[in-house]
Amino acid sequence: MRQRAFGATGRAVSVIGQGTWRLDDDDRAAALATLRAGLEAGLTHIDTAEMYGEAEPLVAEAIAGQRERVFLVSKVLPSNASRAGTVAACERSLKRLGTDRLDGYLLHWPGSYPLEETIAGFEALKAAGKILSWGLSNFDVDGLDEALRIAGPGAIACNQVLYHLGERAIEHAVAPWCRRNGVALVAYSPFGSGDFPDPESRGGRVLGEIAEAHGTSPYGVALAFLTRHEGVFAIPKTARPERARANAAAGDLVLAAAEIARLDAAFPRGPRPRHLPML
Repeated sequence: MRQRAFGATGRAVSVIGQGTWRLDDDDRAAALATLRAGLEAGLTHIDTAEMYGEAEPLVAEAIAGQRERVFLVSKVLPSNASRAGTVAACERSLKRLGTDRLDGYLLHWPGSYPLEETIAGFEALKAAGKILSWGLSNFDVDGLDEALRIAGPGAIACNQVLYHLGERAIEHAVAPWCRRNGVALVAYSPFGSGDFPDPESRGGRVLGEIAEAHGTSPYGVALAFLTRHEGVFAIPKTARPERARANAAAGDLVLAAAEIARLDAAFPRGPRPRHLPML
């Protein structure tokens, strides 16, 4: 599994990680087996959130005895993101996750509390050693600019955004902003949240042909395309161990320039939307 520097943290993090949104909807034993299989295969970047119900306790059980291997990320709800609320929410997540620290802690999406308050909470947690870095999720360029103005260069570890073959809006402005400012970009729902290209569609046929050439699956090709640039990571969610192992294999797949051009043509990014898409 390839690793790359995670933004300004400088930490080497697996290019492909594991998402946990709605993982607790699935069979618990299967979910545990999947997280553990993913860890064994090198998917050591695990993303969760206080909003994800029982996902945090599930992750705690999956990583028991392996905490040092894991780049562990959770997120605070905007409704909890006052200065004091951010600290309290993190404490609750730490307890549910059975750990004394998070490698990353994110604001789940922009909310009503002033960003200065949330960032003050993040910095207090960082000073106390309870988080090692902080970042944002679902932030467009205006919000990123505001966070940079408040915190200064090198403070924002990442921005986690919706990014898949059918939704490339972040490539217009958000991804270039992150590259310029040394901020990692993390793609959630990289398979389209149930809307992966049909094999018989034009794009699906291109995916299939490239996958066949590499002896992999269309899902692996999609992950390789999304993470083709330095500083970009993906956190697919699955509840099947064999899929977790396949996702890990995609972390070593590097597409040729001609293959990237074919995928770019088959899945055009379209015009820049007025608002950043999110789930």
